[in-house]
Amino acid sequence: MNRIETEKLTFSKMLRIYCRKVHKIQSGLCIKCEKMNEYALIRLDKCPFGEEKPNCKHCKIHCYKPDLRVEAKRIMRIAGPHMIYRHPVLAMKHILKSGKR
Repeated sequence: MNRIETEKLTFSKMLRIYCRKVHKIQSGLCIKCEKMNEYALIRLDKCPFGEEKPNCKHCKIHCYKPDLRVEAKRIMRIAGPHMIYRHPVLAMKHILKSGKR
């Protein structure tokens, strides 16, 4: 799986955790989170860095709209700690890639 596909999968899994915790959705995503997921996947497809993409936190180009960027940070802050238990391989890949800039 390439870098962009891994990022897409990781964000989608984080969003599902977030939606379950915050919006109390038991399966799938609520409408708001579904729209966020679609937006994030489109932005990842358009990333100018491709396979050399840094984590968004370390990126010099912020491709999310400001309000959606704040929302993405919130999603990651809430869901991130749960990733190590629910999706340990994706979490470790993300952590290991975080050191690269």
